[in-house]
Amino acid sequence: MNILILGSGGREHALAWKIKQSPKSGKIFIAPGNGGTHKVATNLDLDIKNFDKVGEAIKAHEIDMLVVGPEDPLVEGIVDHFRADKDFKKLKIIGPTAKGAMLEGSKEYAKEFMKRHNIPTADARTVTKENLEETLKYMERLDPPYVLKADGLAGGKGVIITEELEEARKSLRNLIEDRKFGQASEKVLLEQFLKGIEVSFFVITDGKDYRILPEAKDYKRIGERDTGLNTGGMGAVSPVVFADRAFKEKVNERIIRPTVQGLKKEKIDYCGFIFFGLINVGGDPYVIEYNVRMGDPETEVVLPRIKTDFLELLLAAADNNLVDTEIEYERFTASTVMYVSRGYPEFYEKGHEISVGDLKTVLPFHAGTKLQDGKLVTNGGRVIALTGLGKNLGEALSKAYAGGREINWEGKKFREDIGFDLKALGQ
Repeated sequence: MNILILGSGGREHALAWKIKQSPKSGKIFIAPGNGGTHKVATNLDLDIKNFDKVGEAIKAHEIDMLVVGPEDPLVEGIVDHFRADKDFKKLKIIGPTAKGAMLEGSKEYAKEFMKRHNIPTADARTVTKENLEETLKYMERLDPPYVLKADGLAGGKGVIITEELEEARKSLRNLIEDRKFGQASEKVLLEQFLKGIEVSFFVITDGKDYRILPEAKDYKRIGERDTGLNTGGMGAVSPVVFADRAFKEKVNERIIRPTVQGLKKEKIDYCGFIFFGLINVGGDPYVIEYNVRMGDPETEVVLPRIKTDFLELLLAAADNNLVDTEIEYERFTASTVMYVSRGYPEFYEKGHEISVGDLKTVLPFHAGTKLQDGKLVTNGGRVIALTGLGKNLGEALSKAYAGGREINWEGKKFREDIGFDLKALGQ
Protein backbone atom coordinates (compact mmCIF):
# COMPACT_ATOMS: atom_id res chain seq x y z
CA MET A 1 0.00 0.00 0.00
CA ASN A 2 1.13 3.56 -0.71
CA ILE A 3 1.56 5.90 2.25
CA LEU A 4 1.87 9.69 2.52
CA ILE A 5 3.41 11.12 5.69
CA LEU A 6 2.95 14.83 6.33
CA GLY A 7 5.79 16.74 8.01
CA SER A 8 9.46 17.59 7.73
CA GLY A 9 11.09 16.68 11.05
CA GLY A 10 12.89 13.85 12.76
CA ARG A 11 9.54 12.39 13.78
CA GLU A 12 8.45 12.01 10.16
CA HIS A 13 11.83 10.59 9.14
CA ALA A 14 11.51 7.99 11.92
CA LEU A 15 7.92 7.17 10.94
CA ALA A 16 8.94 6.53 7.34
CA TRP A 17 11.95 4.47 8.43
CA LYS A 18 9.75 2.27 10.64
CA ILE A 19 6.85 1.90 8.20
CA LYS A 20 9.28 0.93 5.41
CA GLN A 21 10.24 -2.18 7.43
CA SER A 22 6.75 -3.66 6.97
CA PRO A 23 6.24 -6.13 4.11
CA LYS A 24 2.87 -4.42 3.55
CA SER A 25 4.41 -1.06 2.76
CA GLY A 26 4.52 0.05 -0.86
CA LYS A 27 5.66 3.47 -2.00
CA ILE A 28 6.23 5.94 0.83
CA PHE A 29 6.01 9.69 0.29
CA ILE A 30 6.83 12.53 2.71
CA ALA A 31 5.59 16.07 2.29
CA PRO A 32 7.64 18.17 2.38
CA GLY A 33 10.32 15.97 3.96
CA ASN A 34 13.92 17.08 4.47
CA GLY A 35 17.49 16.46 3.37
CA GLY A 36 17.55 12.92 4.76
CA THR A 37 14.05 11.56 4.19
CA HIS A 38 14.69 10.90 0.49
CA LYS A 39 16.71 7.87 1.60
CA VAL A 40 13.57 6.11 2.90
CA ALA A 41 10.81 7.82 0.90
CA THR A 42 10.02 10.21 -1.93
CA ASN A 43 9.88 13.87 -0.90
CA LEU A 44 6.96 15.94 -2.19
CA ASP A 45 7.28 19.72 -2.21
CA LEU A 46 3.89 20.54 -0.66
CA ASP A 47 2.41 23.09 1.72
CA ILE A 48 0.74 20.67 4.12
CA LYS A 49 -1.71 23.35 5.29
CA ASN A 50 -3.06 23.58 1.75
CA PHE A 51 -5.45 20.65 2.00
CA ASP A 52 -6.52 20.87 -1.65
CA LYS A 53 -2.91 20.46 -2.79
CA VAL A 54 -2.47 17.54 -0.39
CA GLY A 55 -5.60 16.00 -1.92
CA GLU A 56 -4.16 16.38 -5.41
CA ALA A 57 -1.01 14.55 -4.29
CA ILE A 58 -3.07 11.76 -2.72
CA LYS A 59 -4.85 11.20 -6.03
CA ALA A 60 -1.73 11.56 -8.20
CA HIS A 61 0.26 9.02 -6.17
CA GLU A 62 -2.65 6.67 -5.42
CA ILE A 63 -2.19 7.02 -1.67
CA ASP A 64 -3.93 4.43 0.53
CA MET A 65 -2.97 5.83 3.96
CA LEU A 66 -2.33 9.37 5.18
CA VAL A 67 -0.23 9.75 8.34
CA VAL A 68 -0.31 13.28 9.78
CA GLY A 69 2.91 13.99 11.67
CA PRO A 70 2.67 17.54 13.13
CA GLU A 71 -0.12 19.14 15.14
CA ASP A 72 -0.97 22.21 13.04
CA PRO A 73 -2.85 20.44 10.20
CA LEU A 74 -4.74 18.33 12.75
CA VAL A 75 -5.90 21.36 14.74
CA GLU A 76 -6.85 23.08 11.49
CA GLY A 77 -9.07 20.14 10.48
CA ILE A 78 -7.25 18.17 7.81
CA VAL A 79 -8.93 14.92 8.89
CA ASP A 80 -12.40 16.51 8.75
CA HIS A 81 -11.57 17.91 5.29
CA PHE A 82 -10.86 14.52 3.77
CA ARG A 83 -13.55 12.67 5.69
CA ALA A 84 -16.14 15.07 4.23
CA ASP A 85 -15.05 14.47 0.63
CA LYS A 86 -16.51 11.37 -1.04
CA ASP A 87 -13.48 11.20 -3.35
CA PHE A 88 -11.40 10.13 -0.33
CA LYS A 89 -13.87 7.67 1.15
CA LYS A 90 -11.37 4.79 1.01
CA LEU A 91 -8.42 6.80 2.35
CA LYS A 92 -7.14 5.53 5.70
CA ILE A 93 -6.12 8.44 7.93
CA ILE A 94 -3.96 8.36 11.05
CA GLY A 95 -4.84 11.47 13.03
CA PRO A 96 -7.81 12.82 15.04
CA THR A 97 -10.52 15.18 13.85
CA ALA A 98 -10.29 18.86 14.76
CA LYS A 99 -12.41 18.29 17.85
CA GLY A 100 -10.05 15.59 19.10
CA ALA A 101 -7.04 17.75 18.22
CA MET A 102 -8.30 20.39 20.65
CA LEU A 103 -6.66 18.31 23.39
CA GLU A 104 -3.43 19.86 22.12
CA GLY A 105 -4.83 22.92 20.39
CA SER A 106 -6.09 24.46 23.64
CA LYS A 107 -4.60 23.82 27.06
CA GLU A 108 -7.73 25.29 28.63
CA TYR A 109 -9.88 22.79 26.71
CA ALA A 110 -7.59 19.94 27.79
CA LYS A 111 -7.85 21.00 31.46
CA GLU A 112 -11.64 21.03 31.27
CA PHE A 113 -11.61 17.60 29.59
CA MET A 114 -9.44 16.21 32.39
CA LYS A 115 -11.72 17.69 35.03
CA ARG A 116 -14.78 16.12 33.41
CA HIS A 117 -13.15 12.69 33.45
CA ASN A 118 -11.35 12.88 36.81
CA ILE A 119 -7.89 12.66 35.29
CA PRO A 120 -5.17 13.90 37.68
CA THR A 121 -3.51 17.16 36.63
CA ALA A 122 -2.25 20.41 38.13
CA ASP A 123 -4.75 23.11 39.08
CA ALA A 124 -4.78 26.06 36.69
CA ARG A 125 -6.29 29.50 36.19
CA THR A 126 -7.02 30.92 32.72
CA VAL A 127 -5.70 34.46 32.17
CA THR A 128 -6.91 36.89 29.49
CA LYS A 129 -6.71 40.67 29.01
CA GLU A 130 -9.92 40.96 31.02
CA ASN A 131 -8.54 39.42 34.23
CA LEU A 132 -4.82 40.19 33.75
CA GLU A 133 -4.53 42.87 36.44
CA GLU A 134 -6.50 40.80 38.92
CA THR A 135 -4.23 37.81 38.23
CA LEU A 136 -1.05 39.87 38.65
CA LYS A 137 -2.20 40.77 42.17
CA TYR A 138 -3.33 37.18 42.84
CA MET A 139 0.18 35.92 42.00
CA GLU A 140 1.53 37.69 45.09
CA ARG A 141 -0.25 35.07 47.21
CA LEU A 142 1.32 32.13 45.38
CA ASP A 143 4.49 30.26 46.26
CA PRO A 144 7.13 29.88 43.52
CA PRO A 145 7.93 28.45 41.05
CA TYR A 146 5.42 30.13 38.73
CA VAL A 147 4.26 28.20 35.65
CA LEU A 148 2.84 30.04 32.63
CA LYS A 149 1.57 28.22 29.54
CA ALA A 150 0.31 29.73 26.29
CA ASP A 151 -3.11 28.23 25.62
CA GLY A 152 -2.56 27.49 21.94
CA LEU A 153 0.13 25.94 19.77
CA ALA A 154 3.56 27.46 20.29
CA GLY A 155 5.93 24.89 18.79
CA GLY A 156 6.82 23.34 22.15
CA LYS A 157 8.17 26.67 23.43
CA GLY A 158 5.07 28.20 25.06
CA VAL A 159 5.93 27.30 28.65
CA ILE A 160 7.70 29.63 31.11
CA ILE A 161 8.77 28.48 34.59
CA THR A 162 10.46 30.92 36.95
CA GLU A 163 11.21 31.29 40.66
CA GLU A 164 10.99 35.09 40.54
CA LEU A 165 7.61 36.76 41.05
CA GLU A 166 8.47 39.93 39.12
CA GLU A 167 9.90 37.92 36.24
CA ALA A 168 6.72 35.83 36.16
CA ARG A 169 4.51 38.92 36.18
CA LYS A 170 6.57 40.54 33.42
CA SER A 171 6.38 37.33 31.36
CA LEU A 172 2.62 37.16 31.82
CA ARG A 173 2.22 40.73 30.57
CA ASN A 174 4.50 39.91 27.65
CA LEU A 175 2.43 36.86 26.75
CA ILE A 176 -0.96 38.58 26.98
CA GLU A 177 -0.35 42.20 26.03
CA ASP A 178 2.54 41.79 23.59
CA ARG A 179 1.19 38.47 22.26
CA LYS A 180 4.63 36.83 22.46
CA PHE A 181 3.27 33.71 20.76
CA GLY A 182 0.63 35.49 18.69
CA GLN A 183 -2.86 34.02 18.89
CA ALA A 184 -1.51 31.13 20.96
CA SER A 185 -1.03 33.44 23.95
CA GLU A 186 -4.31 35.34 23.80
CA LYS A 187 -5.07 33.08 26.74
CA VAL A 188 -2.47 31.88 29.23
CA LEU A 189 -2.74 29.24 31.94
CA LEU A 190 -1.23 30.09 35.31
CA GLU A 191 -0.63 26.56 36.54
CA GLN A 192 0.21 24.93 39.85
CA PHE A 193 3.83 23.75 39.94
CA LEU A 194 4.19 20.01 40.47
CA LYS A 195 7.54 18.81 41.76
CA GLY A 196 8.70 15.52 40.34
CA ILE A 197 10.35 13.92 37.32
CA GLU A 198 8.77 13.95 33.86
CA VAL A 199 8.03 11.03 31.57
CA SER A 200 6.14 10.63 28.30
CA PHE A 201 3.66 7.88 27.46
CA PHE A 202 2.17 7.21 24.03
CA VAL A 203 -0.74 5.22 22.68
CA ILE A 204 -2.16 4.37 19.29
CA THR A 205 -5.97 4.29 19.46
CA ASP A 206 -8.94 3.72 17.18
CA GLY A 207 -11.19 5.68 19.54
CA LYS A 208 -12.37 2.58 21.41
CA ASP A 209 -9.31 0.45 22.11
CA TYR A 210 -5.64 1.36 22.39
CA ARG A 211 -2.16 -0.06 22.55
CA ILE A 212 0.52 1.49 24.74
CA LEU A 213 3.82 2.21 23.03
CA PRO A 214 7.21 2.31 24.82
CA GLU A 215 7.57 5.22 27.24
CA ALA A 216 10.31 7.85 26.93
CA LYS A 217 11.83 10.80 28.70
CA ASP A 218 12.79 13.92 26.76
CA TYR A 219 14.91 16.94 27.65
CA LYS A 220 13.31 20.27 26.74
CA ARG A 221 15.74 22.87 28.11
CA ILE A 222 18.55 24.15 25.93
CA GLY A 223 21.16 24.09 28.73
CA GLU A 224 22.94 21.42 30.73
CA ARG A 225 21.16 20.15 33.85
CA ASP A 226 17.84 21.39 32.45
CA THR A 227 18.61 25.10 32.44
CA GLY A 228 17.79 27.87 29.99
CA LEU A 229 14.98 28.26 27.47
CA ASN A 230 12.51 25.59 26.47
CA THR A 231 13.09 24.01 23.06
CA GLY A 232 11.25 21.47 20.96
CA GLY A 233 13.47 18.83 22.59
CA MET A 234 17.24 18.26 22.89
CA GLY A 235 17.24 14.50 23.33
CA ALA A 236 15.33 11.51 24.69
CA VAL A 237 15.76 8.04 26.17
CA SER A 238 13.65 4.88 26.39
CA PRO A 239 12.87 2.92 28.56
CA VAL A 240 12.65 5.03 31.73
CA VAL A 241 13.95 3.43 34.92
CA PHE A 242 11.30 4.71 37.34
CA ALA A 243 8.41 3.76 35.06
CA ASP A 244 8.12 0.30 36.59
CA ARG A 245 5.13 -2.03 36.38
CA ALA A 246 3.33 -0.43 39.33
CA PHE A 247 3.75 3.07 37.92
CA LYS A 248 2.62 1.97 34.46
CA GLU A 249 -0.50 0.39 35.94
CA LYS A 250 -1.34 3.71 37.64
CA VAL A 251 -0.81 5.56 34.36
CA ASN A 252 -3.07 3.16 32.52
CA GLU A 253 -5.86 3.09 35.12
CA ARG A 254 -5.86 6.75 36.14
CA ILE A 255 -4.92 8.49 32.90
CA ILE A 256 -4.83 6.51 29.65
CA ARG A 257 -8.03 4.50 30.02
CA PRO A 258 -10.13 7.45 31.31
CA THR A 259 -8.82 9.59 28.43
CA VAL A 260 -9.81 7.12 25.71
CA GLN A 261 -13.12 6.38 27.44
CA GLY A 262 -13.71 10.13 27.75
CA LEU A 263 -13.21 10.59 24.01
CA LYS A 264 -15.67 7.79 23.32
CA LYS A 265 -18.20 9.14 25.85
CA GLU A 266 -18.05 12.60 24.28
CA LYS A 267 -18.41 11.07 20.79
CA ILE A 268 -15.09 12.50 19.61
CA ASP A 269 -13.87 10.69 16.49
CA TYR A 270 -10.27 9.83 17.28
CA CYS A 271 -7.92 7.61 15.29
CA GLY A 272 -4.25 8.15 15.87
CA PHE A 273 -1.68 8.85 18.56
CA ILE A 274 -2.08 10.40 21.99
CA PHE A 275 1.01 11.68 23.76
CA PHE A 276 0.71 11.98 27.54
CA GLY A 277 3.24 14.37 29.03
CA LEU A 278 3.31 13.21 32.65
CA ILE A 279 5.07 14.00 35.89
CA ASN A 280 5.80 11.44 38.59
CA VAL A 281 5.02 13.08 41.94
CA GLY A 282 5.99 10.68 44.72
CA GLY A 283 5.00 7.65 42.66
CA ASP A 284 1.71 9.13 41.38
CA PRO A 285 1.31 10.29 37.75
CA TYR A 286 -0.20 13.65 36.79
CA VAL A 287 -0.85 14.98 33.30
CA ILE A 288 1.19 18.03 32.29
CA GLU A 289 -0.09 18.10 28.73
CA TYR A 290 -1.67 16.14 25.91
CA ASN A 291 -0.32 16.03 22.37
CA VAL A 292 -2.39 14.54 19.57
CA ARG A 293 0.59 13.15 17.65
CA MET A 294 3.90 11.51 18.40
CA GLY A 295 6.51 13.66 20.15
CA ASP A 296 9.80 14.76 18.65
CA PRO A 297 12.50 13.66 19.54
CA GLU A 298 10.73 10.92 21.55
CA THR A 299 9.60 9.21 18.33
CA GLU A 300 13.25 8.62 17.51
CA VAL A 301 13.64 6.38 20.59
CA VAL A 302 10.11 4.95 20.80
CA LEU A 303 9.81 3.53 17.28
CA PRO A 304 13.11 1.57 17.33
CA ARG A 305 11.82 -0.22 20.46
CA ILE A 306 8.62 -1.45 18.80
CA LYS A 307 9.19 -5.03 17.66
CA THR A 308 5.67 -5.47 16.25
CA ASP A 309 5.02 -4.59 12.60
CA PHE A 310 4.24 -0.88 13.00
CA LEU A 311 2.22 -0.58 9.81
CA GLU A 312 0.01 -3.43 11.02
CA LEU A 313 -0.78 -1.34 14.13
CA LEU A 314 -1.62 1.69 11.99
CA LEU A 315 -3.87 -0.40 9.75
CA ALA A 316 -5.67 -1.88 12.75
CA ALA A 317 -6.29 1.59 14.16
CA ALA A 318 -7.58 2.91 10.85
CA ASP A 319 -9.87 -0.12 10.49
CA ASN A 320 -11.20 0.16 14.09
CA ASN A 321 -9.69 -3.22 14.87
CA LEU A 322 -7.01 -2.62 17.52
CA VAL A 323 -8.83 -4.99 19.86
CA ASP A 324 -7.37 -7.92 17.91
CA THR A 325 -3.75 -6.73 18.01
CA GLU A 326 -0.80 -7.24 20.32
CA ILE A 327 2.31 -5.13 20.72
CA GLU A 328 5.79 -6.38 21.56
CA TYR A 329 8.79 -4.28 22.61
CA GLU A 330 12.50 -4.72 21.95
CA ARG A 331 14.51 -5.20 25.15
CA PHE A 332 17.35 -2.81 24.32
CA THR A 333 17.71 0.84 25.39
CA ALA A 334 17.45 3.66 22.85
CA SER A 335 18.78 7.17 23.31
CA THR A 336 18.80 10.10 20.93
CA VAL A 337 20.80 13.32 21.02
CA MET A 338 19.56 16.33 19.05
CA TYR A 339 22.25 18.36 17.33
CA VAL A 340 21.09 21.93 16.79
CA SER A 341 22.05 25.24 15.19
CA ARG A 342 23.91 27.89 17.17
CA GLY A 343 21.40 30.35 18.67
CA TYR A 344 18.50 27.88 18.83
CA PRO A 345 15.76 28.20 20.19
CA GLU A 346 16.04 31.92 19.41
CA PHE A 347 17.63 33.38 16.27
CA TYR A 348 19.76 30.91 14.30
CA GLU A 349 21.32 30.83 10.87
CA LYS A 350 20.44 28.44 8.06
CA GLY A 351 22.36 27.23 5.05
CA HIS A 352 25.55 25.92 6.67
CA GLU A 353 26.99 22.94 4.81
CA ILE A 354 26.92 19.68 6.80
CA SER A 355 29.81 17.23 6.57
CA VAL A 356 28.88 13.61 7.33
CA GLY A 357 31.29 10.87 8.29
CA ASP A 358 30.64 7.28 9.40
CA LEU A 359 27.19 7.02 11.03
CA LYS A 360 26.98 3.22 11.02
CA THR A 361 26.70 3.00 14.83
CA VAL A 362 23.63 5.26 15.01
CA LEU A 363 20.24 5.77 13.39
CA PRO A 364 20.32 9.29 11.86
CA PHE A 365 16.96 11.03 11.73
CA HIS A 366 17.12 14.34 9.92
CA ALA A 367 15.06 17.29 11.15
CA GLY A 368 16.22 20.73 9.93
CA THR A 369 18.19 19.77 6.82
CA LYS A 370 17.74 20.17 3.08
CA LEU A 371 19.60 19.40 -0.12
CA GLN A 372 20.81 22.56 -1.85
CA ASP A 373 22.80 22.40 -5.08
CA GLY A 374 23.66 18.80 -4.29
CA LYS A 375 24.91 19.62 -0.79
CA LEU A 376 23.34 18.85 2.59
CA VAL A 377 22.80 22.09 4.53
CA THR A 378 21.14 23.18 7.76
CA ASN A 379 17.55 24.34 7.40
CA GLY A 380 16.25 24.62 10.97
CA GLY A 381 17.05 24.99 14.64
CA ARG A 382 17.03 21.30 15.38
CA VAL A 383 19.17 19.80 12.62
CA ILE A 384 19.55 16.06 13.20
CA ALA A 385 18.79 13.47 15.87
CA LEU A 386 21.26 10.61 16.25
CA THR A 387 19.84 7.54 17.98
CA GLY A 388 22.03 4.94 19.64
CA LEU A 389 20.87 1.48 20.68
CA GLY A 390 22.50 -0.52 23.46
CA LYS A 391 22.06 -3.07 26.18
CA ASN A 392 21.87 -0.20 28.69
CA LEU A 393 21.63 3.59 28.80
CA GLY A 394 25.38 4.13 28.96
CA GLU A 395 26.04 2.11 25.82
CA ALA A 396 23.16 3.74 23.91
CA LEU A 397 24.31 7.24 24.84
CA SER A 398 27.94 6.47 23.99
CA LYS A 399 26.87 5.54 20.46
CA ALA A 400 24.69 8.65 20.09
CA TYR A 401 27.56 10.92 21.16
CA ALA A 402 30.12 9.03 19.06
CA GLY A 403 27.87 9.56 16.05
CA GLY A 404 27.82 13.25 16.82
CA ARG A 405 31.57 13.44 16.28
CA GLU A 406 31.02 12.23 12.72
CA ILE A 407 28.71 15.05 11.67
CA ASN A 408 29.62 18.73 11.69
CA TRP A 409 28.63 22.22 10.51
CA GLU A 410 29.44 25.73 11.57
CA GLY A 411 27.81 26.43 14.94
CA LYS A 412 26.78 22.86 15.84
CA LYS A 413 25.48 22.65 19.41
CA PHE A 414 24.17 19.83 21.63
CA ARG A 415 23.64 18.88 25.24
CA GLU A 416 26.27 16.61 26.73
CA ASP A 417 24.13 15.44 29.65
CA ILE A 418 21.14 13.67 28.11
CA GLY A 419 20.00 10.97 30.54
CA PHE A 420 21.93 12.50 33.47
CA ASP A 421 18.99 12.24 35.88
CA LEU A 422 18.23 8.63 34.94
CA LYS A 423 21.87 7.66 35.40
CA ALA A 424 21.58 9.02 38.96
CA LEU A 425 18.59 6.71 39.45
CA GLY A 426 20.61 3.72 38.29
CA GLN A 427 19.49 3.23 34.69
